[in-house]
Amino acid sequence: IEMQRKGMAKICAQSDVIISTAKVFGRKPPLIITEEMVAGMQPGSVIVDMAASEHGGNVAGSKLNEEVDVNGVLIIGYDNLPGRVAAHASQMYSANLFNLINHFWDAEAKVLKLDPEEEIAAGALVAHEGKLANEMLQKAYSKS
Repeated sequence: IEMQRKGMAKICAQSDVIISTAKVFGRKPPLIITEEMVAGMQPGSVIVDMAASEHGGNVAGSKLNEEVDVNGVLIIGYDNLPGRVAAHASQMYSANLFNLINHFWDAEAKVLKLDPEEEIAAGALVAHEGKLANEMLQKAYSKS
């Protein structure tokens, strides 16, 4: 176990972001990232402790539903992070779709104006005027 912790300490020191997920339901989560490992990380690094609970977490210094700064290393210990992902992913996806459509929207004419030569359109279009428009798909389709 000591050799494993030394190896982990080295990797932690080289990492900008660590996500720990070892949650044991009904019991205290195992301590995986020790105080020494956190201390060895660069300021500005972030650790997300997805096992944070009222019994502790995988990370020394983690506190349930709090962001804790330990010498410039941010430890995030919110509960139910997996339950929060779907809402944020959905918001991000809808914002991306809005921005994509808005990019091509001609407000004056109230129509979409797609130029297959324009960089964003070239990457997003699958078909245009009855033909494959995406270069990667053209190459893949021509091989089959």
